Amino acid sequence: MTTPTAESALATSDAVLDREETISRDELEALQLSRLQHTVAYAYDRVPLYKRKFDESGVHPTDLRELSDLGKFPFTTKEDLRLEYPFGMFAVPQNEVARIHASSGTTGRATVVGYTKQDLADWAKLVARSLRASGVRPGMKVHNAYGYGLFTGGMGAHAGAEALGCTVIPISGGQTERQIQLIQDFEPDAILATPTYLLTIADAMIKQGIDPASTSLKYAVLGAEPWTEEMRHELEVTMNLKACDIYGLSEVMGPGVAGEAVETQDGSHIWEDHFRPEIIDPFNPAVGVESVLGDGQHGELVFTSLTKQALPIIRYRTKDLTRLLPGTARPAHRRMGRITGRSDDMIILRGVNLFPSQIEEIALRIPELSPHFQLELTRPEGQRMDQLTVKIERRDAVSVESSATAAKVLQQQIKIHVGSSCAVDVVEPGSLERSNGKLRRIYDMRPKG
Repeated sequence: MTTPTAESALATSDAVLDREETISRDELEALQLSRLQHTVAYAYDRVPLYKRKFDESGVHPTDLRELSDLGKFPFTTKEDLRLEYPFGMFAVPQNEVARIHASSGTTGRATVVGYTKQDLADWAKLVARSLRASGVRPGMKVHNAYGYGLFTGGMGAHAGAEALGCTVIPISGGQTERQIQLIQDFEPDAILATPTYLLTIADAMIKQGIDPASTSLKYAVLGAEPWTEEMRHELEVTMNLKACDIYGLSEVMGPGVAGEAVETQDGSHIWEDHFRPEIIDPFNPAVGVESVLGDGQHGELVFTSLTKQALPIIRYRTKDLTRLLPGTARPAHRRMGRITGRSDDMIILRGVNLFPSQIEEIALRIPELSPHFQLELTRPEGQRMDQLTVKIERRDAVSVESSATAAKVLQQQIKIHVGSSCAVDVVEPGSLERSNGKLRRIYDMRPKG
């Protein structure tokens, strides 16, 4: 199997970067301050929630004299957006809103986001920038397997690929057999999907007798869920391509808030000409400059938009846990470390904090075990302690006896590296639910109430 590394390096050498990707850090921060001052005043004047929250916190847009002053302003949460459902967060009249997206609302009232024509143009530009950083070039065919509809992923990725000058294949999520047929027939250069869905496609190819490494795909731009370096290695080796991360969330914009460079693959650069990131302690989020953690420290990612018109967002708590690092491929723009989890996906098991990504990282180091796993939380009758069971598939060529040994290894490694005991149940290949988009990892089966 040939490696695409050299080809990837060549692909990045002919990229024409946006001017904002090449400016100095000082220039970028000056631009940020100017845009931030405008955005904070704009939100205060046009969105009643922001006026109310700022006034209650005793802070005014004129108090923002330098970038660090942003820490004086109150946070915005998903609950704020739900309380203002449907259009209370919009800063422009309805006739200026060119498009509306919304979350699924599976855990409560949906969060609704809007875009002006300029917002859509900016969004497409940033997705194009992210795709280009990840190795995609004008003229390439792009297979878009993100879901279309109210979810921002499909249409956001589609518009960005078109803005880059690509030929877009808008397959959306699901219909895995058809996905495989079109990959074979249309011979795309790149695929856009969640990492677990790309894994589902690869597994389905193998079951059909197709070598996933034999397709035309050279690049995968993957996002919408946390994934590990071990998952990247699994996908790159299985499919003979380069896999890069793309980050975003609906409330901030959608995909394209940050993108990973194919030549370094060391975390997504945040496009700081359009967003100001901060890291805070998620479990002690006091408002104040002193509550903002320094670069390199782990915490919850917070975003303030700098250019959005329809829905400016001030200090939005993403619940994503990561850290900020110096830029590399784009030196002025800081990078995000890998998302280690979400504060609302964290399992507290006998006083120990645990995330699904930790299990994935450990499991994929054990050759007998596959990347397909679920976490089941139960509380046995008559007991006060919760029980975690890791249900994970063995690989096809692995015997039941070998998988039993692997289960013991996984159990020991989780105890060593996470600090909590759990049960491990190795199941038959193909027996666990497959991703058709975002994959559900945690199944909470504890008694309610």
